[in-house]
Amino acid sequence: MSSVPEAPKSVGIWIRVSTEDQVRGESPETHEARARMYAEMRGWQVAEVYRLDATSGKTVMGHPETNRMLSDLRSGAISALVFSKLARLARNTKELLEFSDIFRSCGADMISLAESIDTSTPAGRLFYTMIAALAEWEREEIAARVRASVPIRAKLGKPTAGAPPFGYRREAGKLVIDEQEAPIVRLIYELFDERKRRKTVARILTQRGYRTRGGRNFSDTTLERLIINPTNKGQNRVNYTRRSDTTKGTVLKPKSEWVWRECPAIVAEDLWDRCNAELEGRRLAGARKPSKKTVHLFAGFAYCACGQKMYVRHKSTKYACEACRNKIPIDDLEAVFRVRVRDFIVSPDEMRAHRAAADETLREKERLIEAAAAELKTLQADEDRLFDLYAAGQIPKMDFGKRHVPISERRAQIEGELPRLQAERDVLKVRLVSQEVAAEDAKDLADRWEGMPFEERRQVVEAITDRITVGTDEIDISLLHLPLGTSGSLATHSQGFCAATSWNLAG
Repeated sequence: MSSVPEAPKSVGIWIRVSTEDQVRGESPETHEARARMYAEMRGWQVAEVYRLDATSGKTVMGHPETNRMLSDLRSGAISALVFSKLARLARNTKELLEFSDIFRSCGADMISLAESIDTSTPAGRLFYTMIAALAEWEREEIAARVRASVPIRAKLGKPTAGAPPFGYRREAGKLVIDEQEAPIVRLIYELFDERKRRKTVARILTQRGYRTRGGRNFSDTTLERLIINPTNKGQNRVNYTRRSDTTKGTVLKPKSEWVWRECPAIVAEDLWDRCNAELEGRRLAGARKPSKKTVHLFAGFAYCACGQKMYVRHKSTKYACEACRNKIPIDDLEAVFRVRVRDFIVSPDEMRAHRAAADETLREKERLIEAAAAELKTLQADEDRLFDLYAAGQIPKMDFGKRHVPISERRAQIEGELPRLQAERDVLKVRLVSQEVAAEDAKDLADRWEGMPFEERRQVVEAITDRITVGTDEIDISLLHLPLGTSGSLATHSQGFCAATSWNLAG
């Protein structure tokens, strides 16, 4: 059986050419043609083109085309963006870092042709790492300055950040009771003390028409945050949380850093204590140790030849397809994968021979590009001279046409050929960088595979595996890295340059 082909990757093309660039002869059409050729050679489908003609790169955030591109990115209409160079995406370093964060959060790729950066490849993903490091450094510098000022402001009794708690407002920098919200806070404590159920209290509040400061219904989680807030019993706690490094929420700081300030109390301390004791008791009673989730090594990557995913059912020792009942033992599939990783390596001599051949191919491409560009310049000069002679009346109209047609046809041929040559060079450069990184990774993996714990092996599978297709007689393994071939040629794959190997299972 043959596997069901996946839809080609949908990408966008970003074209920003300033007025100065256009004066130098860099037309938007040339940039677009080069990007389209690159996408075609990668087997990608161009879904959108975003053009910012005669637009300065000083700032592009907020531009209508930028907003359209980001909207398509977040909706999944495109999963990669191709542009001629990083400076074409944004000259502003802050915006470049912002773009990188957005693309990484969306799981999308950035392809810069001039810098040979393609984040769909292993080497290209290093770019994300470097950019992320710069962005993290910048964020940490700002955060450090803010963190340093918060405790000082808190101890001085000044506002730190955020809106005052529900039930309070600020006057002259201090918390005072809000006479409209405070009665709702008291009612919440009284209802919870009586009913003992957050959802029940939330329902009663909704039925009676009470709403949050933002006009929404009270939820059980909103109620819990309000009930546990010690400010309501007259103890305002500040400088006690910070942003989490791993989630979008906040985490508690060490208690030694907390700052306490007295404020007017909305509820009596004994009522506050009873409600919080009830919440704590329910948390302890309801806390259960989470069950261990079984994740098999190739879960999510193993597909049957019919196109369906293969899973390992409870107490089974085989990956199985529910649609056609095709199966393969867990150990057999890992053994084949191990051999695939081992064969990913080539000898140093083969690597040098391959690199030498690839470098020569790259130099040949560069020579062809230079020759085409030079001929294009000569043809333009010939055409200009021909027009000058015709304008001066030295060439009759009939002779002008005969002389101009071949020049015009040849120029059109070169203008069509030049982007193709540039795209071939771009693809080759990206591949060469990726191959060097992949070869080093592969050697290390092969040496350590046997002794690696399951969690590390699973991370390796997630990092380098595109798809494993299990047929009745063979297994096809496609890796995200690109192997170095022994013949000096570059193997291609229609879906993202994955390296695929078929394994006969007849024996």
